[in-house]
Amino acid sequence: MTLEQFHSDAERFRAGAIAAFESASTADELEHARIQFLGDRSGQLRDLQQALGALPKEHKPTAGRAFNDVKRAVTAAHEARASTLSRLPSRGDATLDRTMPARRPWRGSTHPVTRVIDEIADIFRELGFTIALGPQVETEWYNFGALNFPPDHPAMDMHDTLYVRDDVLLRTHTSPVQIRTLQRFPPPIRILAPGDVFRRDFFDASHAPMFAQIEGLCVDEGISFVDLKAMLSNFARRFFGAARTRFRPSYFPFTEPSAEMDVECQLCRGAGCSVCKGTGWTEILGAGMVHPSVLDAAGVDPERYTGWAFGMGPARIAMQRYDIPDIRLLYDSDIRFLEQVAE
Repeated sequence: MTLEQFHSDAERFRAGAIAAFESASTADELEHARIQFLGDRSGQLRDLQQALGALPKEHKPTAGRAFNDVKRAVTAAHEARASTLSRLPSRGDATLDRTMPARRPWRGSTHPVTRVIDEIADIFRELGFTIALGPQVETEWYNFGALNFPPDHPAMDMHDTLYVRDDVLLRTHTSPVQIRTLQRFPPPIRILAPGDVFRRDFFDASHAPMFAQIEGLCVDEGISFVDLKAMLSNFARRFFGAARTRFRPSYFPFTEPSAEMDVECQLCRGAGCSVCKGTGWTEILGAGMVHPSVLDAAGVDPERYTGWAFGMGPARIAMQRYDIPDIRLLYDSDIRFLEQVAE
């Protein structure tokens, strides 16, 4: 082959490849043309490269430059057509309507549980309470021992508690924050302790293995159960409005006496439903006078000081506030649901 013939073949290759690429209307057609002209094993570019190798030595520098120019031009033409095709709708997509308005952006909002926590915190801040936080990974002593749990208490069983190692666990309540605060600051104390807690629980309409909790603690001289009931009744009126409330005797290792506070079910208005288990009431918190053993474990003189504490689940309160029948809806991250309760 002469140098003139090589240049003629190179120009013919370039013109044919560019024409084939520009006429390709789908990605499959373009790929077929790429294999025909640029294929590593059987493409025309490989044939042109072999022809370059067969030229006399003195013609190879000139032919080599021409070969590189042609290769760059053809490769650029392929890339340009591939880019164009990637921006075009597929012919097979018969449902595509290019005149349809764009999808509207999702409307962001604060999660209902977060809004409930913020509202509860605002109410208690007005009553002189300060927000206190603590670690989510705790020792058995802070989570159980300092709170007067007996060593054989069922809550310490692996069926109820998620252990990290022998004596380290994911906290089952935010009560350890109360102990850490009493150790750090002398009374009088009024704190609100919000945070996530963890339990080995079934995930059903009213229970979750991880959920938010808010606890309150008030310790001072002369604190009585009357103060506890007055404070929580005032909170319920502020938060739930005219809904009825009631206190029931209960038991907690860290309070004595203890009580549970119920509010009239906001879903059925007392008629009975699956959320309130047909009773017409929904428990919103447990409370009681701080047990003297808890004060003593935290280094506070129980002969001089008394106090009360409570704990509530903002997720259940959010269910009442927003008429949500299943707690699992709060954890599904379904934007459609969250938009319904957005404010």
